[in-house]
Parts: sequence; structure tokens; C-alpha cells
Amino acid sequence: MGYDLVIFDNDGVLVDSEPLANSILAGYLTELGHPTTYEESVRDYMGAAPHRVHDLVGERTGQQLPADFDETLHARTVAAFEQELKPVPGVEEVLGALTAQGVGYCLASSGSHERIRVGHRVAGLDGWFEEEWIFSAQDVGQGKPAPDLYLHAARQMGVEPARCVVVEDSPLGIRAAAAAGMDVYAFTAMLPADRLPGATGHFGDMKQLTGLLGLEAGLGM
Repeated sequence: MGYDLVIFDNDGVLVDSEPLANSILAGYLTELGHPTTYEESVRDYMGAAPHRVHDLVGERTGQQLPADFDETLHARTVAAFEQELKPVPGVEEVLGALTAQGVGYCLASSGSHERIRVGHRVAGLDGWFEEEWIFSAQDVGQGKPAPDLYLHAARQMGVEPARCVVVEDSPLGIRAAAAAGMDVYAFTAMLPADRLPGATGHFGDMKQLTGLLGLEAGLGM
């Protein structure tokens, strides 16, 4: 295998949360007087840290979101996750193959630490990630598309960026990984390949990732 560390995005890559999270965000913004469709939420905010929502609304309307916007959005999202979140099909097989072959992995998410942990507990993925393998945009100054989060994850895991590969499903995340000097494979379950430019490669079924990463077929699967 050509990499020492696989860095997973979380939402939409490990847990099947993007449709739910974007529906909640679009509905809340619309409720606040900033009409937003589900499709617009995916286009503008998928994969982003919360500050991007504030930034874009401010740029477009000259208005500020309520002071408790992040807290309310977080509470609504976590409540929804508690009810219906599932792992992305095939991801446990990929994690099993990485574990069996001794390849390091971690996650780097725009979501908060609490949101990540709730999602993993409900989806049954909490046993796959040690505490020190989980990184959030809360840990750095700027979220995606800045490279800070991916560079932070690599540094904490003790791996040079050039030896890392990222698994992403959003344009902002791909930009962040590329800016960090890392290869990045784009998962096309939510968006087609032509909307995920700049990736090293694209794949539509999580089980295809083992081949892209050069993992030996059958181990841990």
C-alpha cells in the first residue's frame, strides 16, 4: 500500500448523515427567513464547518444569524441522529481490512466532537475509533476548505502529509485535502464525480475503496 495513514471524513463517508443534516440546516435557515432548499444546502455547506454558514449568510444578506444558531442547529442535528443514523454501507468492511493489514486510520470532520461521537454510537461505529484518532474542526482555527484540519490530523498521528490519503465526499473537503498536499479519493454517493473536481480518483461503492488503496483483497472483509 502506498500510504501510511487513511484519513476519513465523517459525515457521508463513515455515517450516512449528509441527507439528514442538510435537510435540518435548510429547514432551520428557511425558518429564520433565509429561504434555503435542500439542494442549496448541499451545494453551499456540505462538508463545511459552521462558520461558513454565518459567513455566507452575512455576505449575501448583510444580516447576522442568531447568537444561539450553532447551539440550536447542533441540538436539532444530534436529536435527529439519535433516531435514525446508520453507517455507510461497506465502511465496516473497509475499516476491518485496514485493521487486519496494520494500516493506520483516523477521521477529520467539520462536525463537533459530540456530534461525531453520538453519530458513531448510534451507527455502531464507536468501537472502530480510539479517542485519539478523532479530530474535529473544533480543534483548529479554520475548517474546510482550509487545510488546517487535515494537517492537524496528520501531525497528531505522526505521519507526513505526503504519506496520507483522504476519503471525502464534498468539494470543500477535497479542496482541503489537496491544499494539505494529500491524495484524496472522492466518494460519489451524494454528488456525482463531475461535482467533485480535483480528486485523485472517484468511487461509488465503499467496498471499492480497498482496491483503490491497494489493500489486499479478502483480509478483514
